[in-house]
Amino acid sequence: MTDNRQSLSDLAGLTSQPAPVATPAGGDDAALVNLSGPAPAPMPLREQIIDKQGRAYATGRRKDAVARVWLKPGSGKITVNGRDQEVYFARPTLRLVINQVFGVTERDGQYDVICTVKGGGLSGQAGAVKHGISQAITKYEPVLRAPVKAAGFLTRDSRTVERKKYGRAKARRSFQFSKR
Repeated sequence: MTDNRQSLSDLAGLTSQPAPVATPAGGDDAALVNLSGPAPAPMPLREQIIDKQGRAYATGRRKDAVARVWLKPGSGKITVNGRDQEVYFARPTLRLVINQVFGVTERDGQYDVICTVKGGGLSGQAGAVKHGISQAITKYEPVLRAPVKAAGFLTRDSRTVERKKYGRAKARRSFQFSKR
């Protein structure tokens, strides 16, 4: 067997980061220098994306509904297909879904939203508007991306209706079995 003798200076070269080296001036502990390089830079913020009118645009989707959303600073008015949100989404739960984004970002009453929605039912349309507002607010204020993403509003909800299969009454429901 070979006898491999290693010293502490050989082990220092094996670590991923070099050991701190003391500077000869002064000899105090505050003068230790880390040779591993500069500190890692934080993630760069995305750029603000707005059009010539000062609005942020985004598309939101949910089930079969597609919402085109324009967001601009204002008094907090939300217009859906040319109507106020209280008129278009009569159920308070649907209005609550839309305003969740502003609650998470603490921007209640600071942005006007104009959107057009097509397809699906009212529940899917409310989800599409929420998705669109989430995308648009992160384009207007990139700093808000972290809380909106943590709440899960930037992810498109991919659950859709399952297609009907042949030989079945619906997607999975069979026709009623008749013994005679």
